[in-house]
Amino acid sequence: MTATAAPAVLDREGLGALVAALVAQGRTVVGPTVRDGAVVLAELTSADALPFGWGVELEAGRYRLVRREDGAAFAHSAGPQSWKNFLHPARERLWSADRKPDGEVSFSADEPDDPSYAFLGVRPCDLRAIAIQDRVLTGGRYEDTGYGRRRSGALLIAAECTDPGATCFCVSMGGGPAADPGYDLALTEVVDEHGHRFLVRVGSEEGARLLAQVPHSAADAVTEDTARASVDGARDRMGRSLPPVDLRTLMGSSLDAERWNDVAERCLTCGNCTMVCPTCFCTTTEEVTDLTGDHTERWQRWDSCFDLDFSYLHGGPVRRSARSRYRQWLTHKLSTWHDQFDTSGCVGCGRCIAWCPVGIDITEEVAALKAELETETD
Repeated sequence: MTATAAPAVLDREGLGALVAALVAQGRTVVGPTVRDGAVVLAELTSADALPFGWGVELEAGRYRLVRREDGAAFAHSAGPQSWKNFLHPARERLWSADRKPDGEVSFSADEPDDPSYAFLGVRPCDLRAIAIQDRVLTGGRYEDTGYGRRRSGALLIAAECTDPGATCFCVSMGGGPAADPGYDLALTEVVDEHGHRFLVRVGSEEGARLLAQVPHSAADAVTEDTARASVDGARDRMGRSLPPVDLRTLMGSSLDAERWNDVAERCLTCGNCTMVCPTCFCTTTEEVTDLTGDHTERWQRWDSCFDLDFSYLHGGPVRRSARSRYRQWLTHKLSTWHDQFDTSGCVGCGRCIAWCPVGIDITEEVAALKAELETETD
């Protein structure tokens, strides 16, 4: 069915009906909305909460909301959150234990009633990030069952990019503004003299059933051509790019580069880049007790390789310096991730650039490493 499903068109009312249908199914619809001076991801009860008419201006260490004249809902770059916040939450209780008056201790695994998510407006870079986290957290011998449980019930509605930001570089990471397979529905927003509408492509049986529940029309040639031209144009307007080299080899050959000292003088080791990154997955566990000591809980929480305690072994951290911690993060992301998961850990979303408080730009750092290596080999 999905292989032969023809593209369709939704108007704004149809988009509203789509959200209403998802809510009626009992799903928790999460999508972009304006809050606290940013486009954030939050639960939506109707399509009216989408950021119609809002865009963003991005640069290294800078993020600003700006008004758009066209009223577009998805013409903004990735904000400070990713879908990781919902599929792989920052804190999750794993189990609890209680000591009874007779001294016996009982354990109970935490089995929360996870929402049935519908993610609306998943960017192509984030769609690839979800696929990477699927491989990391459910593809090996030690599955993160909480992630797997939430992910298996999530419906993904992608929104292709037509207006990339100044910090976007997905094309140089082998991706692009077009949605790869993995979505249930893919939307491409079109605003022109013929109106405000969304080209819809079906990617799954569930997506086809959902589309059948809402008013839509067959895709016309003008809408299809305009949508494709908008996405193709976005491919040529990336704000950043990484050098067209074998990044795995470059990073492995640059472990002793002087450039690491330069970036270490600027890096605050705050871990913002790992928090906003849609693929960073590291966690730690901690036990907390009540004041009586009769109740204990184990929690899993995000951790960061920029944390000094992240590599704490036998009385001290392995990576004491900012230089070593930044090098670990970037080298793992672009190089040694391949050794573990057969893929890069970067999708080119640019969040780490925009949300770094001192504006460190990984595309600039990688270009500098390349230049330094070329100088040494001349």
